Amino acid sequence: MALMQIRIYPDEALRRIAQPLDVVDDEVRRMLDDMAETMYANEGIGLAAPQVGLSKRLVVLDVPGDKGGPGSGLLYLVNPEIVEREGTTVTTEGCLSFPGLEVDVKRSARVRLAYLDQHGSSMVLDASGLLAVCIQHEVDHLDGVVFLDRLGPVSRRLALRSFDKLRARAAADAGSAR
Repeated sequence: MALMQIRIYPDEALRRIAQPLDVVDDEVRRMLDDMAETMYANEGIGLAAPQVGLSKRLVVLDVPGDKGGPGSGLLYLVNPEIVEREGTTVTTEGCLSFPGLEVDVKRSARVRLAYLDQHGSSMVLDASGLLAVCIQHEVDHLDGVVFLDRLGPVSRRLALRSFDKLRARAAADAGSAR
C-alpha cells in the first residue's frame, strides 16, 4: 500500500466528474487500499478518488459510531449511487481537501446507497446519522461538488475567507519552521 497526495481546494481535480468503473479488479482493489491508508494517515472518515487526483467513482469510508456505538467499519464503495433520500439534518462537516475548515451543511437525514463492494458484488446500504452525511459528502466529490457548494452565497464567502486565512497561517508556520 502507498500513501497518496490529497488535493487541496481549489485544485481542479476536485471539480471533475469521476468516471464509473467497468470492472472491479486487483488494480481497483489496490487503489481502494491506498485510499484507505491515505484516509487513515490523515485522520479522515471518508475519502473520494478525486481527492487524490483519480477521476474514478471510488470512495472509502470508516465512520465512527454515535455515542460510543459501533461504527461502519471500513467500507469500499465502487460506483456508489444514492437511490433514495429522506428527511433533513444540519451537521458540522470538515473535509481533507479543506484542512482545518468546518462548516454547517444541510443534507438528507437518511439515504439508501447502491454500490459495488471491493469484490464487485452489488450492495445496498441504508444509512442515517453521520454515515449518511459522510456518504453524501463523498458522493458529491465524485460529481465535482465540494461541501462549500451546499452553502448559501454569504456563508460560502465567509467560509472561503476563513479557509484562505487557515492556508496563509499554515504557509507562514511552514516558512518559520525552516
